[in-house]
Amino acid sequence: MKHLATVLLGTGALLAGGLVAAPSASAATHCLGSSCNGLNPGKTTCAADARTVAEGAGPVTAMELRYSPSCRAAWGRFRINAPSGSKIVIKNSRGKQYTTYGRGHFYSVMVSDKNVKAWACGTWKARGSDNVDCTGSY
Repeated sequence: MKHLATVLLGTGALLAGGLVAAPSASAATHCLGSSCNGLNPGKTTCAADARTVAEGAGPVTAMELRYSPSCRAAWGRFRINAPSGSKIVIKNSRGKQYTTYGRGHFYSVMVSDKNVKAWACGTWKARGSDNVDCTGSY
């Protein structure tokens, strides 16, 4: 029992002194390249250093391609307030592809952009017609 108390006290001192970090319950996941495939960028560390690397080229520039250099992953994001039922398809040149449905300024899950090209296409209805806007690749 004395040994257990010594270990617990020692561990407490290390934690208090900042030498041992306690795991955070809300810590975001880190991924790299293909381990990011299908993950939500908002629940990872990837969103922290993300930047827009390409924009849509349609009559309405609705899409952005977001890229995280630390994760080497990409995802699509609607710049417009997309109506319910809209979708984003994110894909890469290795054939990996995901479709995310939503509304508003939503974003897709991620796809690896490590040593490959990625791009995103958004589809939404406006005034009774289908609209599509695709980004260039990055």
